[in-house]
Amino acid sequence: MTITEPKPLPTTTSTSIDTPAHAPSRWGPKLWAVLFVAGLAMFLDALDVSMVGVALPSIGAELGLETASLQWIVNGYILGYGGLLLLGGRMADLLGRRQVFLTALVVFGAASLVGGLVEHEGLLIASRIVKGVAAAFTAPAALSIITTTFKEGHDRNKALSIFTVFGATGYASGLIASGLLTSVDWRLTFFAPVVVVAGVLIAAFIVVPKTAEREKGHIDFLGSATLTGGMLAAVYTIVTVPEAGFTPLVTATTAAAVILLGAFFVIENKVAHPLVRLSIFKVKSIVRANLAALAIFGSYISFQTIVSLYLQNTLQWEPIQMALALAPAGIIVAILSPIAGKFIDRYGTKSMIIASMAAFVLGYLWFILRGGSAQPNYFADYLPAFLLLGLGFAIGFSSVMVQATEGISDDEQGLASGLVQTSGQIGGAVVLAVVTGLIAGGAATSIAQYRPGLYLVTAVAAVGLLASATALMGRRTAEVVEAA
Repeated sequence: MTITEPKPLPTTTSTSIDTPAHAPSRWGPKLWAVLFVAGLAMFLDALDVSMVGVALPSIGAELGLETASLQWIVNGYILGYGGLLLLGGRMADLLGRRQVFLTALVVFGAASLVGGLVEHEGLLIASRIVKGVAAAFTAPAALSIITTTFKEGHDRNKALSIFTVFGATGYASGLIASGLLTSVDWRLTFFAPVVVVAGVLIAAFIVVPKTAEREKGHIDFLGSATLTGGMLAAVYTIVTVPEAGFTPLVTATTAAAVILLGAFFVIENKVAHPLVRLSIFKVKSIVRANLAALAIFGSYISFQTIVSLYLQNTLQWEPIQMALALAPAGIIVAILSPIAGKFIDRYGTKSMIIASMAAFVLGYLWFILRGGSAQPNYFADYLPAFLLLGLGFAIGFSSVMVQATEGISDDEQGLASGLVQTSGQIGGAVVLAVVTGLIAGGAATSIAQYRPGLYLVTAVAAVGLLASATALMGRRTAEVVEAA
C-alpha cells in the first residue's frame, strides 16, 4: 500500500519551448531577454527593501519618528504588497502579463518619486503603501511570465535560480547604494529606484511580447478588498496593543480584522471565480512552500530591521558600515543562486528547503549568542551569521518558488506565484509588527532591548524548519509503508 499526496492540476506546456517538459533545452536570445526583464523587477523590489532598511534610522532622526512609526515605513510597503499580490497575480492572468507589468512599473516609479519629496510622516507612509501596491502587480506578473515561458522541470528550475540572482544583486546593491546615499541624504534612496524603473520600462516595452494570451475568468475584487482590509486591521492591532492596550479603536480594528478575514474565506467559497481557489491548499507541497516563504521573509525582514537599528542607533555605526556588514549575505546569494537549480534537480525541493531553514536558524542563533558585545569583532561575531543567512536564502528562495508553482496549470500560474509571495509578505508584516512591539520603548543602549525580537525571529525560522521537515518524514513513512 502506498501513501500519496493529492495531485495538482496537470500543467499545460508553454509554446515558447518545443522540448519535453522536463528535458533541458537551449535558450535563444529571446528567452534570455524575457528572463532578464522579469529579473529586473525582482532586482527593483529587493533594491527598494534593502535601501529603505538601511535608511530607517536616518529617516527617524530627521522626521522625529519612534520605532513604532518607523516600522510602518516598512510595513506600509509590505501590506500594500502582500495584501494585493493575489489580485495582482490574477489580473496578470486575466488582463495580460505585459499590460499589468508595464502599468504597475509606472505607478511604482511615481510613488517612489513622491516618497522622496514629501515632508510629512503620513504622506511618506502613504507613498510606501502605493509603492507596495504597485509591486503587488509587477512581482507576480514577472514571476508568471517566467513560469509560463519556461517549462516545468530543468528549464524552470534554472530560470528561477537566475531570477533569484537578480534579487540577490538588487539586495546587495541596495545595501551599498543606500549606505552611500544615506550619508548624503536619505531621500536619495527614494529617488534612485526611479532611474531603475525607467530602464526596466524601456526594456520591458521592447522585450515582453504584446501577444501574451489572456485567460478567461473574472476578477474577485470583493475577496481582494476583504483580505487587504483584514490584514491592515490585524497588523494595526498587533502594533498598537503593546503600547496603547485595547482602546476602543484597537478593539474595533480587532473586530474588523476577524470579520473581514472571515468574510474573505466565505467569499472565496461562494464566488464562481475566487481570488484564491481554496482547494489549492489540498496540495501539501504548496502549503509547505507557502509556510516556508512565510518563515523566511517573516524572520529575515524583522532581523534586518533589528540589525539596522542596533548597529546604527546603539553602536553608532555609519550607514555605509552597516550596509557593508550585511552585504556578504547578498553576495553569497548572488554566487550560489545560479547553481541552485542544479541542486534542486538532484536533491529535490523538500531537502533544499529543510537545509535552507536550518541555515536561517543557525544564523539567528549565532547572532544571539555572539552579536551582543559592546565592541564586537565583525569577522567572528557577525560575519558567520550573515553568511549563514545568505546561504539559507540562496538555496531556499528558488526551492520555495519551484515547489509553489510546480504542477500548476498555466492559467493559474499567476495565482500560485502571487500566493507564495503573499505568504512571504504577510509573514514579514505580521512578524515585524510583533517584533516592533517587543523592542519598542525607550532608547536602546545595549543588545538586551532587541533580544526578545531576536528570539521571536529565531522561533519563526524554527517553526518553518519543523514544518518543512514533516515533508521528509512523510516521504520516508510512505516509503516504509510501500515497502511493507
